[in-house]
Formats: sequence, C-alpha cells, structure tokens
Amino acid sequence: MPVSEHLTVTDFPAQSSRKSNTNPRLRLGFKCTVVRRWYLAADLHASSHLSNMAEVTSTVLVRPDDAQSFVVAMLEASGVSAKNAGIIAQGLVQADLRGVESHGINRIPSYLARVRGGVLDPKAEPTLSQVTPVVAQVDGHNGFGFLAAHFAMDTAISMAQTFGIGMVSVKHSNHFGMSAWIVRQAVEAGMCSLVFTNSSPALPVFGGKSKLLGVSPIACGAPGGNNSKPFILDMAPSIAARGKIYKALRRGEKIPSDWALDGEGNPTDDPQEALKGVMLPMGGPKGSALAIMMDVFSGVLSGSAFAGGVTGPYDMSKPGDVGHFIIAIKPDLFVSLDECRERMDVLYRRVVESDKMPGVERIYFPGEIEQLTEEKRLKEGIPFVQDEINALNAEAEKLGVASIRIASN
Repeated sequence: MPVSEHLTVTDFPAQSSRKSNTNPRLRLGFKCTVVRRWYLAADLHASSHLSNMAEVTSTVLVRPDDAQSFVVAMLEASGVSAKNAGIIAQGLVQADLRGVESHGINRIPSYLARVRGGVLDPKAEPTLSQVTPVVAQVDGHNGFGFLAAHFAMDTAISMAQTFGIGMVSVKHSNHFGMSAWIVRQAVEAGMCSLVFTNSSPALPVFGGKSKLLGVSPIACGAPGGNNSKPFILDMAPSIAARGKIYKALRRGEKIPSDWALDGEGNPTDDPQEALKGVMLPMGGPKGSALAIMMDVFSGVLSGSAFAGGVTGPYDMSKPGDVGHFIIAIKPDLFVSLDECRERMDVLYRRVVESDKMPGVERIYFPGEIEQLTEEKRLKEGIPFVQDEINALNAEAEKLGVASIRIASN
C-alpha cells in the first residue's frame, strides 16, 4: 500500500529535494521524483544516492535472510502458521530491499499490536468464491492482508493463464504492505497486472478540510522485454505516502513542508503534527479523484468498508475491513509474445535515452530505481537506524524471540 512509497522507491534526501524544488525548471522533475519516481529522476542527487545508501543518521546493516527469519519467528510466536509467516515476511523484506522502508519490517510491531488487541486474526485463512471463469472474490476473514492479496493474485494469474485475464475482488482484508510486491508476483509469472486497494482516511477531498479518502496506492506492472527492465508503477495519490510520515517519526527526521497539514490546517515539517492533520493530494483534484477511484474499485465493489470507513493499521479499535481489486492479464492477447517484448524494449530505450533537462544525470524507467536499490541491498544488507532496531528487538523480547542479527562490518 502507499509504496507508497508507493513508484515505491527510495527517498532522496529531503533537504536537497527542497532546494531543487525552488528552481521552476526542475519543479516538474522534483514532483515526479516525490510522487513515486515517474520516468524522470530529476533530483540532482540521484546517482550519488544510489551509489551511497548511507542514511542521514548512522545505520546498521541487516542481511535479507536474517530479516526474513526474524520476522517469521515473531509471526510464528504470535500464532501465524509457518507458511503464512513466510509469505508475510517476504512482502515486508521486499519493501526494505527496494528502499521502501515505510512498508518494511518496521511495520511488524503495529501488526502484532493489532493481533494482541484482537482486531487482526493471525490464524485466518483467505477463502475463494468463483463468480465466473475469469472473476472471483476472496474473503480475507480479517487476517493479514498480505495473505489475501497474495492468494488473490495467484488466483488471477491462474485464470489469466487459461482465459487471458483474471479479476479478483478482495473483502474483509487488512494492510498488505507495499503494492509493488503483488505487482511483481504477476510480472514474475509473465503477466501484466493492476493492483488497487483502499485504506484508512488520510486525505481530504479536493476543496475539503477533513480526512475522508485513503492514501491508497495505484499500482500496475508489465514484464520487460528481452533487454529492458519490467515496468512497475506503485504510487500514492498524495504528494507522499503516509508511511513516509511514520518513517520520519521513527527516525526523528523532519518532512518536507508540502507533504501534509497539521491539525490546524497549516503546512508542517513535523511528522507528529502531520499525523494529527491531513496528507495533501498530488495535483489537487487529480490526486483526490484517483483516491476516490481506489475506493470505488476496492471498497464499493468488494463489499468492504469505504467512504472513510476503513480502519487504519495503527488504530486498535476495530478490524480494518480493507478491500483490494486485482487483475492479471496475459501480455500476448493482442500481439505475439515476441512482438510484445520487442515493443517493451523500444519503450524502455526511448524513455531512458530521452533528452535530459539540464542537471539531470539519468532518466529511469518506473521501478528501475527500486531494482537497483534491491541489487545493492542484496549484496550489502538493509540499513536500519538504531532506534528501529531497538523497537524491533523490544517487540521480539515480548514474544521470547531472539534479537535481530546485525551484519558484521
């Protein structure tokens, strides 16, 4: 969900982003970078960010396998089956690998607090109702959203392999992490996909001042060609995903003042004050309309909560009742698979080889920055600040689970 973080990508340093935004010629590129890294990576620090992943605060590194096993152990200690714990952990670790720390393993304490509070069922298994040969509905039974979404995409892929397309609505689910990991599930099966979800109120409608709409990510993907990266888009309808506010709060960092308003309706760079107010939609009425679209397809059509009725992952008062909408499509329905791959190669080349604005070092395809980040972190480890490690270990101690293993330098 808000990989949006959610073209789910790593954040460029907030200070440098603000500076680049003061240049009118670079403002378009800056917005594209903040709103999920469209194909234009206009921040002047892109290359240095990818070559040096050091955070503003000092960090420690955790190997991906150690992060996976740590999360699995905590989930199993909380009543989740080994198989389901592996699926949930995979989704969380993928987010950290791709640089979407707002949707990574730091989410575990809030999920387990919901389990302890009785508003998330750790033992629930999603069930399937087949509506037509190409349409199905999954009931998440208030279990982990990762399980319902993963099962829904598996079902959509299976239908698409036989009939060319598969469409699945999901009801009574919960937060499923980074949308790109569900998109990637389809891409790795050779499918194009659409992944929608709704979420708890965080945005006002355009012209309004109260929270009503979710920062609900819009995600889709397509396999790459023979010589190109896959297309993976995962973006929030807000200027920034709400998970980035929680991330900044955890790390004691400021946020750009154009991300959110405080409870009094004023711009703020304080993440704590931002969480008392509202997120700001990208593009004014356009972002607001996209958030409404997510609610139509994920909430209204599914039978789940909608129109501000979804419970947030940090709200322990009642079940989330999140809805999702997932489609898988065979890429060779209208042209041959070979031609489709050739056309994707052409599209990729034309995007990344476009003439660059002054100051832009490189143009990226949607999802490419995340892929480069993943390649680096698979080799070097995932960076965490010490406060995050302390919070994770405190949660592990409650469950009698060993502390997370830190990679040696």
